Amino acid sequence: MAVSIDVRFPSTGARPVDVSVNGITIPRDTIVREIQHHPADKPAAAWQLAARALVVRELLLQRAAALGLEPEPRTEEGRTETDDEALMRAVVEREVILPEPDESTCRRYYENNTARFASPDIYEAAHILFAALPADEAAYAQAQADAEAALATLRDKPDSFADLARVHSRCPSAAQGGNLGQLTADQVTPEFADALAQMAPGAISAAPVATRYGFHIIQLARKHDGRTLPFEVVAGRIADYLREAVMHRAQAQYIARLVSAATIEGIALAGAAEHRVN
Repeated sequence: MAVSIDVRFPSTGARPVDVSVNGITIPRDTIVREIQHHPADKPAAAWQLAARALVVRELLLQRAAALGLEPEPRTEEGRTETDDEALMRAVVEREVILPEPDESTCRRYYENNTARFASPDIYEAAHILFAALPADEAAYAQAQADAEAALATLRDKPDSFADLARVHSRCPSAAQGGNLGQLTADQVTPEFADALAQMAPGAISAAPVATRYGFHIIQLARKHDGRTLPFEVVAGRIADYLREAVMHRAQAQYIARLVSAATIEGIALAGAAEHRVN
């Protein structure tokens, strides 16, 4: 179970005070051992995270005792739960009711988030790179001038693209005449991707494209438009996502109720808690 809780030391002293839940003290050495599972930039922050997790653990175990639950450990992926883990899971399964997302809810999410279920456009492109770093103003200006000269040649002899790439490009693709193969927008710089999106298949970029690597002349051979996956294909994935989101909210609310009903000393808890039941 994963939920989140804001934890603050009530004292600004360097040494943490004792932490207790409904009169049950959590030993300091137990908190120290728990710290290894909660890395943080500062020791005090790690202590807070560890103490927070153990307070939530104690709350769940006390609730399990109140309900008279007996541990029934499960084994998943070769690992068997401890008795405490089994009890905490049992509490959550018994007391946190999770509504199952129905088809209409899943379909509404799909219709409002179609971009998440679309495959990207695929481009088959080549380029000639005139390499220079923007910080080197002289070299960058020269690279731009060289790119514009090569582009002027291509306007008269568009079939010479591969030959010019072999001679001028400072990209490893020069050996293949500048051919980059198939690529998607997330595999190139934003400027390169924007240029590709505006080009028609068979075209050469109208002007050199400036990026942090220098100037590119781009040739787009083909474009394969992305497509939106049908609802039926992604319905299960959507249901899993919505179920997980509802679970986190419901668990957070449940832990918050346990916190509000408990007497907790040594650490202040506000909101919902961060804990995991395996």
